[in-house]
Amino acid sequence: MLLTQLLVEHPGAIVDIVRQTPLWVGGLLAFLLGLGLSAARARSVTLTRLVLLPLAMLGLALWGVQSAFASSGRLGALLVVWALGYVAMLALSPRLSVPAGTRYDAARRSVHLPGSWVPMVLILVVFLMKYGIGVQLAMAPGLAHQAGFAYTVAAVYGLLSGLFGARTLCLLRLVRGNRRLATA
Repeated sequence: MLLTQLLVEHPGAIVDIVRQTPLWVGGLLAFLLGLGLSAARARSVTLTRLVLLPLAMLGLALWGVQSAFASSGRLGALLVVWALGYVAMLALSPRLSVPAGTRYDAARRSVHLPGSWVPMVLILVVFLMKYGIGVQLAMAPGLAHQAGFAYTVAAVYGLLSGLFGARTLCLLRLVRGNRRLATA
């Protein structure tokens, strides 16, 4: 890709790229890193908080497709590709297992989660992808009109945000199963 080639040939260009990045992007990164770091240690979260991360990643992915390709004339088709990737990952959720040590506390309506670096890695992949695509489109706006680039980006965004959703659905199955046991 254009950005990769630039950074390989001119590694110092990263300084100029970061310098031209709006300050709010740093704030967004700090927020996302906070979410990722909180997932790296064992914690209990409410059901509302449990769905916060996948909703944030869903929003970031949709924003990524819309902001990159709104002017391409393909936005509708690209959103369908995104949705297909998202649904494909959700379809995998029944095959995912709940992480060892995960427990649902019905009295507190919270889930105890073991620490994991997987959410941090996924958060960084989505953020860096969005950032990198934004930089590439700023350098070469014509990329937004290249079908292969646009459909690939939309599909990857859909798959990644769907993975967050699938992991959460897996945990919500645990909650639903425990609720059934409590009422039986």
